[in-house]
Amino acid sequence: MSRFKGGCKDSLAGFKVQTAEPTVPYGLLKAARKSGQLNLSGRGLKEVPQNVYRLNIDTPEEAQQNVSFGAADCWWEQTDLTKLLLSSNQITLLSDDIRLLPGLTTLDLHDNQLSSLPSALGELQNLQQLRLSHNQLDSLPVEMCTLKNLRSLTLQQNLLENLPEDLGQLANLTELDASSNQLKSLPSSFGCLVSLQKVNLCHNQLSGLPDSLARLTNVKLLDCSDNQLTEIPESLSEMLALEQLYLRHNKLRFLPKLPAPALKELYVGNNQIEQLQTEQLSCLTAISLLELRNNKIKIVPEEITLLSTLTRLDLTNNDITSLPASLSLLPNLNVLLLEGNPLRGIRRDILSKGTSELLKYLRGRVKEEPDKTDGGDTAMMLPSQARVNVHDIKTLKLLAYSDKQAGSIPEELFDGAAGQSIATVNFSKNQLTSVPPRLVEFQSSLSEVNLGFNRLISCSPDICKLLQLTHIDLRNNQLSDLPSEMQNLTKLRSIILVYNRFKSFPDVLYETLSLETILLANNQVCEVDPSRLMKLTHLSTLDLANNDLLNIPPELGLCTSLRCLSLEGNPFRTPRAAIVAKGTDALMEYLRSRIPT
Repeated sequence: MSRFKGGCKDSLAGFKVQTAEPTVPYGLLKAARKSGQLNLSGRGLKEVPQNVYRLNIDTPEEAQQNVSFGAADCWWEQTDLTKLLLSSNQITLLSDDIRLLPGLTTLDLHDNQLSSLPSALGELQNLQQLRLSHNQLDSLPVEMCTLKNLRSLTLQQNLLENLPEDLGQLANLTELDASSNQLKSLPSSFGCLVSLQKVNLCHNQLSGLPDSLARLTNVKLLDCSDNQLTEIPESLSEMLALEQLYLRHNKLRFLPKLPAPALKELYVGNNQIEQLQTEQLSCLTAISLLELRNNKIKIVPEEITLLSTLTRLDLTNNDITSLPASLSLLPNLNVLLLEGNPLRGIRRDILSKGTSELLKYLRGRVKEEPDKTDGGDTAMMLPSQARVNVHDIKTLKLLAYSDKQAGSIPEELFDGAAGQSIATVNFSKNQLTSVPPRLVEFQSSLSEVNLGFNRLISCSPDICKLLQLTHIDLRNNQLSDLPSEMQNLTKLRSIILVYNRFKSFPDVLYETLSLETILLANNQVCEVDPSRLMKLTHLSTLDLANNDLLNIPPELGLCTSLRCLSLEGNPFRTPRAAIVAKGTDALMEYLRSRIPT
């Protein structure tokens, strides 16, 4: 304003300043010429200043002042702009002059007021990341579909009623978020996006999904929650990499029949499902989490025992009146949610004690009603009085000796399982101080081990010989370290270490690249290294609640595979508790915004 003070003859000059072309501090432009990055987020811009578009082509001022070869800043060595961040402004229009920045690999325009985009966007052929969420876009230029290097496209919170028919040309796209729009259908070329790994279509108006989705064989996560879907095409089972499928808040009347070989998590809460059919249940061969809350299910069929990999079953708010005792035979089930059902025949005090007590009660009913098919011969007694459950060993491939408060596992138990392809071992709730060495006898088949609630002080390297392991539960022990050989477990997907004595994030976990879930709550961990954590490209759940973290590095926000990050109960001051409480997406976005540029 100072340049308009004093002898200003134009009485309107003060008002003209407000509409003058916005300027960018010269120091920022100068730094951007060196670094190739320019961050103009949150500056109240209503348009992109012309000198930003022309950054690569205008001769900088210093060139006029000093052209000697001894100059510290050699203007002729400037770098083309590759990263332009313009988020959280009030930009209403993007000019065709964007074509003057052909070196851009990242363009962030989220949280502005754009209602359209220029066709010149299609000329940015190096673009890999395009963020357009939280605008007012009702269409996308078809030219955008020629961006052959585009990897990530975020479009959530716009007014889009359809996506361009040529969208399928984006053959290298790995992430697409088109949630919270007004989409009624998907383009027929959608199935050509063969590199996609994450697809978010929730909060739209989709009434059906095209069969061509089956061609997306690299998609791991598909979110179609909050739409108008009445059925799911069986062809989705050809999505060989699909691990997480969200179908909450739709109009489904049946559980989808989806023999997708990798499907671990299926969320179908808030639909109109009345019946669980054997045919559908038997398809879910790898399922770990099944959410069926807020439906109209009346009966839990005996065939639920087919889901041998199930760890969490949510049946909250249905119409279930009784439970099959066989539910207790699910070897890995550790969370069963039943609130809001008109259950009869099970006392309220048993229900209120939680999953383990309820399953124990149901197991008691199994013993009262022996399996008629094998004459009730489910267990045999051995001299040591160890009950060896032949049915569990032969049919469920389960070796269990749990809740005995035993200091060691009877040899007879291992002898009784000799030569069997044991897949699951449950030795939880004992007094074990070391890992039973005979576990290695099952190294060719053993995929899940539960040694929780024992007194383990160290974890024997022997456990690292179990090369088929996918899940290991070591909760509630006295561990403070893990063996470095654990990185040899190349199939390990989840590890539970809550309530131990870890003072730092176990080094070997940074090197165990197959991990998807790390639960490390209630320890004394004081720091985490995001640069090493980023190597865990499959990690989707990280629980570090109730530790001693004094600060949270903003770079943790760059661990983009994380879908669930828990940090409650740590002594850090930032981010504030209110931000942590908003959930993972908001927390990660906050952390990214704090990364110094």
